[in-house]
Amino acid sequence: MEIIDAPSSASTSGIVRALAALAQPQRLAAFRALVVAGPQGLTPGVMAAQLGVAPSGLSFHLKELTHAGLVSSEPQGRHLIYRAEFARMNAVLAYLTEHCCQGQACEVTDISTSCTTPDHD
Repeated sequence: MEIIDAPSSASTSGIVRALAALAQPQRLAAFRALVVAGPQGLTPGVMAAQLGVAPSGLSFHLKELTHAGLVSSEPQGRHLIYRAEFARMNAVLAYLTEHCCQGQACEVTDISTSCTTPDHD
């Protein structure tokens, strides 16, 4: 069995911050909406309408996602466009799956959480 090195506290704290930001239903829904929207992003007004939440509440959640590095914003005319930070999202996923299947090559069989390793004859 392979010994897994402990991650550095710097990388761990960033991952914990990202996961904590997603550990709230409205923030998770907002992040998922931005992921679905893709690189073009969404304005807060469109996102609030899609999610059925008050714009002021959404603003708070977007701020938390931004502080966690999962979301960015940029002014576009009179509006702010929020976008998912896909590189950060992928870094969190990579951290979580880094030693999947005890370091052996893994193959995801479907969209669920199951993970299998190739058969060795």
